[in-house]
Amino acid sequence: MTLLEVRGAAKRFGAVQALDGVDLRVTAGEVVALVGDNGAGKSTLVKAIAGVFPLDAGEVLRHGALSVVWQDLALCDNLDVVANLFLGRERVRHGLLDELEMEREAQALLARLGVTLPAVRAPVSALSGGQRQSVAVARAVLAQPKVMLLDEPTAALGVAQTAQVLQLVARLRSEGLGVLVVSHNLADVFQVADRIVVLRLGRKVAELDPKAASREAVVAAITGATA
Repeated sequence: MTLLEVRGAAKRFGAVQALDGVDLRVTAGEVVALVGDNGAGKSTLVKAIAGVFPLDAGEVLRHGALSVVWQDLALCDNLDVVANLFLGRERVRHGLLDELEMEREAQALLARLGVTLPAVRAPVSALSGGQRQSVAVARAVLAQPKVMLLDEPTAALGVAQTAQVLQLVARLRSEGLGVLVVSHNLADVFQVADRIVVLRLGRKVAELDPKAASREAVVAAITGATA
């Protein structure tokens, strides 16, 4: 089932054609990687999908809720894991914060996603990069989305932390979510993606199966060697 579909997306900023007739789809239980060089149009497409700004032409169809985890994560370092997870959607009982219920839900959610943390009451500032990314993803999952959009989820992470995040992405797929991952790291892309969509100069130039395509073929599409 198609959960996210982009048809003929076009967007211009002054003299720059950031997107030019881009089509993209994400189905349930699938991880789609969006790759391309700087200036390819990835950020513009992601922001259009998220509703940050309107397209000049084309349309974005979403069949179910969409959650986005931006690269900066938007976590509050001075708050603990539970407070970050429920920020803006706090559980209330008799007019007061229901801390016990939020803690219980947090533990259940993290266990379901296979996320291991020192403690749910640990301050986010004390967590590793991979753990922080996992908290941001878990917070997005609380909104019960059908589609998850992850913006460079493994950027600046070490090997162990990257593995933790990729396992989480695989867990989201196993739960039937459609996942769109923006990444520059082709090793991560080939490990987790079911399809690879390549943008170049605002256009979709390739859609590849990582099980059949080589890394060299993806690089060639990114750089224009196959254009």
